[in-house]
Amino acid sequence: MFEGWDAVVLARAQFAFTMSFHIIFPAFSIGLASYLAVLEALWLWTGREVYINLFNYWLKIFAVAFGMGVVSGIVMSYQFGTNWSAFSDKVGPVIGPLMAYEVLTAFFLEAGFLGVMLFGLKRVGPKLHFLATLMVAIGTLISAFWILSANSWMQTPAGHTINADGQFIAADWLKVIFNPSFPYRLVHMVLAAYLTTALVVGAVGAWHLLRDRHLAGPRVMFSMAMWMATLVAPLQILAGDQHGLNTLEHQPVKIMAMEGHFQSHKDGAPLILFGLPNQSASRVDYAVEVPKLGSVILKHSPDAPMAGLDTVPRENWPPVAIAFWSFRIMVGMGLLMLALGMFSLLMRLQGKLYDSRLLHLFAVAMAPAGFIAVLAGWITTEVGRQPFTVYGLLRTTESASPLAAPAVASSLIAFIIVYFAVFAAGVIYLLRLMAAPPHPGEEGPSHEAPIRTAGITPATQGAPS
Repeated sequence: MFEGWDAVVLARAQFAFTMSFHIIFPAFSIGLASYLAVLEALWLWTGREVYINLFNYWLKIFAVAFGMGVVSGIVMSYQFGTNWSAFSDKVGPVIGPLMAYEVLTAFFLEAGFLGVMLFGLKRVGPKLHFLATLMVAIGTLISAFWILSANSWMQTPAGHTINADGQFIAADWLKVIFNPSFPYRLVHMVLAAYLTTALVVGAVGAWHLLRDRHLAGPRVMFSMAMWMATLVAPLQILAGDQHGLNTLEHQPVKIMAMEGHFQSHKDGAPLILFGLPNQSASRVDYAVEVPKLGSVILKHSPDAPMAGLDTVPRENWPPVAIAFWSFRIMVGMGLLMLALGMFSLLMRLQGKLYDSRLLHLFAVAMAPAGFIAVLAGWITTEVGRQPFTVYGLLRTTESASPLAAPAVASSLIAFIIVYFAVFAAGVIYLLRLMAAPPHPGEEGPSHEAPIRTAGITPATQGAPS
């Protein structure tokens, strides 16, 4: 199955495989945790039953997705000691504390309040329960902060020294944490998580509206999701543009690969829309391009010169075709999200938000778009950094463990079998939960008796939606 692959390629494939499974769950749970906090806040503020019904509905889905994210993340961490022991030895003094900070802040915060969030609504009361929900939502954002700080340092290393043993040592922790690409990557990833969740929530709402457009719960969730798509999709495109400019400054080779610029352009670079990158021949075959537009986007001037891969030693080139196409997939998904948001805004202004069958079908079709964009974005980021693990300083071949290819191949095969079996079952269960609409009196994970607390009376629970 993996004949001809060496141990380094197999180790990279294994990490890419497990990472691809893992990233989709945090991307969903980060956004969903914040959505749950908003729903509970609206319930406490208005007393409308529809909000607590939606909260309980999505809380069950969050519990499963959160658990799958934790399990897949733990498995990934072991690979640093098995397949990437040289990397762990060299960058451990920098990456290790950042990961520890994530555990000490985000993981403890999430673990401490998750049980209250899942099972404590009728035990601790609505206000204290809302605090727990808010803490879990904040915990997911703190987790993203530390993980992205560590990964961004690998992309744009700063604030370190290298000792006599070749280990990276932190000289200035503020520069390590807030390295040049970190703010852009954090904003881009958090917005991606919110859009991913909004598209899933919107798709579930649209699915049920296609069957019965008078259902209160789907109407509310669909409206909220479309507001998120309308407002955040343009912000994400702007954030992506700024992230691209930052990447051009600090990782220009990655931009060259993403844009397919094998040759330098002295009088303005074109924007290659599509084509087949031919790395061996240093060209893009069958290119469809717009003259000068590449320089306009990246340097805001049609005649600005752009360096190409011909200025970089070939051994430092990333796999161009992968970065080229994954970037276009990500951008394509972003443009579709923008189109969905604008279409929903038009229908809202015309009073047809809950009646437009075309809009609902579009929203259902866009359900996986956020996950696709996140995966494509991470592929662009990680493949574009090659052949380095720490950009420009530590090569991937110098980071791998001294393992034989068959040993890595056997563990990769085991991961593939187990992951598809376990996570496929989890995803099927999530889809079954989403297939049923939220209903009045929706129960959360605890399945306890109706709430009787001050301020949330049976009358306000039954208020019309």
